[in-house]
Amino acid sequence: MDENCQIGSGTKIWHFSHIMSGSCIGERCNIGQNVVVSPGVVLGNNVKIQNNVSVYTGVLCEDDVFLGPSMVFTNVKTPRSHVNRRDQYVKTIIRKGASVGANATIVCGVEIGKYALIGAGAVVTKNVPDHALMVGNPARQIGWVCQCGERIEKGKVCGYCSFRI
Repeated sequence: MDENCQIGSGTKIWHFSHIMSGSCIGERCNIGQNVVVSPGVVLGNNVKIQNNVSVYTGVLCEDDVFLGPSMVFTNVKTPRSHVNRRDQYVKTIIRKGASVGANATIVCGVEIGKYALIGAGAVVTKNVPDHALMVGNPARQIGWVCQCGERIEKGKVCGYCSFRI
């Protein structure tokens, strides 16, 4: 962990992870093995990051976000090794309660809505509405999920948590 990081109480950080200077991590987070949190990243409370995830500058995760194993963020639209684009990082927002599945890719500049569920391996290139269930490459909406993550029809009540979309 670098100097000048903010890490909330009760947060656990596994081995081989690197929390870079200027990042801010909330309370009760769980940062898995081999995770990088870049400068300027903000993670809310109770964020769970599974193994092998790099959270790049420009990413904001609100409270209760889940990032699955080996999922990927980008932060530059047109990366080139020989061109310095550090002044072109694009903001990406993951709203409260959203979950991103294993090996999914989130292209920079999108906003993932509250309690949305991104399926494993999906490639998100556009904004995602609250409670949307997204799969595929490019990701497309195939339904809705409630706050507890169960698939639900819009306007119906969840049989598990009684939430209505």
